[in-house]
Amino acid sequence: MKTVTIFGSSLPSEQTPVYQEAMALGRALAEQGFAICNGGYGGLMEASARGAREAGGHTIGVTCSIWPRPANAWIVEVVHTASFPERIMTLIERGDAYVVLPGGTGTLAELALAWELMNKSALAATVGGKKPLLLIGSYWQPVIDCLDQEPRLASPTPDRHLAAMDLITVVPDVAGAAPALAARLHS
Repeated sequence: MKTVTIFGSSLPSEQTPVYQEAMALGRALAEQGFAICNGGYGGLMEASARGAREAGGHTIGVTCSIWPRPANAWIVEVVHTASFPERIMTLIERGDAYVVLPGGTGTLAELALAWELMNKSALAATVGGKKPLLLIGSYWQPVIDCLDQEPRLASPTPDRHLAAMDLITVVPDVAGAAPALAARLHS
């Protein structure tokens, strides 16, 4: 069974639209036969795990000693880590693909590390190289736009494209994520 690691905020409550979207994502991915891996706590982690479990899917929560609370009730398999860096690497290593939902600095760190490890081909030695990396909606577009300016640091009229930009796929909403991953991972 392929595993999709989902990164996202711990803050949204059940009443928020983004929580409901994360539930729909978890459900859609489980219905495509994917296991869901995430940070195991609240917010969008809980929502995606909840959606997956309600659809009969398998969920993995990667928790960490620095937050001494249990994984949310929708997690079936808990993987406990000792440090934040170990937690991020475990989340990345367990994923056959990644989906990034809205979030804060923790989610940004997860996105940046997964993206950079693929950009530098550093995942090849640990988990098999380049993998699908989907960003949902326009939330992360300012980050993409900022990083896409790098060639202009070398020249005001750059003639090169950043290969790192080819590693990400922006899908308009959660409805587009499961089909995009199914096409890539089930082939």
